[in-house]
Amino acid sequence: MKPIPLNTAILAALLALPGTPALAQANPGWFVPTQQPPAAARSSTYSRRTRVPAPAPLPPPPTADDTADAGPPPPQVAANLPQPPAPPLPEIPKAKPPPAAVIGVLSVPDVERQSSAAQAVARVIGERKERLRAEVERVQANWRQLGQQFQSELPHMSQAQAQARERVLRDRVNTERRQLQDKERIIQEAAQVSAGQIERTLINIIRQVAEAHGMNLVLHRSQVALNVQEFDITDDVAKQLNRVLPTVMIPPADVDPATLPKDWGQVPVSQAAATK
Repeated sequence: MKPIPLNTAILAALLALPGTPALAQANPGWFVPTQQPPAAARSSTYSRRTRVPAPAPLPPPPTADDTADAGPPPPQVAANLPQPPAPPLPEIPKAKPPPAAVIGVLSVPDVERQSSAAQAVARVIGERKERLRAEVERVQANWRQLGQQFQSELPHMSQAQAQARERVLRDRVNTERRQLQDKERIIQEAAQVSAGQIERTLINIIRQVAEAHGMNLVLHRSQVALNVQEFDITDDVAKQLNRVLPTVMIPPADVDPATLPKDWGQVPVSQAAATK
């Protein structure tokens, strides 16, 4: 979604509110960037009658190159200062050597792609994100309309009226932005709750399948350059995961997971999708 172009100085000032960048950073393209318009684009009538300066843009955060240009850190304390003697190392009794490694290989992304629970979670969370994206677009269009209306009415306002109207618009933008950020956070936390159930069960299933194959060391497939099929337990893990956990519990839509009781009436994902 392309950012909505702003052609009014007041709306740019409303959107350049410090301390509320979470939604824009988590979902670039959802929010209008906090930019200041050029001075030539500002309303001469408003600046002459109200003399309310637009807020200056915040400086960009330092980058890795900026840090590198800053030079090396200040020198530490000289290493030749007196040090206490090192403690003696006591003898360690000999221990039994570990058993011979019986290695297994596993691809977690392939397991997730085969998991019916993971697929359902991705579908439900994706639909919630899409609804939020549409709401953000609608709110952005409303902000632009309010800014255009404010600019058209400026010549007929006194300085006090313009300042009062600006405060009302600024408060409205702040409130709606916080509401959108809360909705985004709720979606993210619902996804974390759902994914945590899969992860918790998957760890136990990997251990169970490995023991069934007599394996005592399981590596990620991406860490292995070459292996034979007999080492790979991905399909066995995926089948066991679908057997043990065909669905997971997703918090209801628009409900803060932090406010739910511990026994929040776990609802299968199929029902959660039907009531979202």
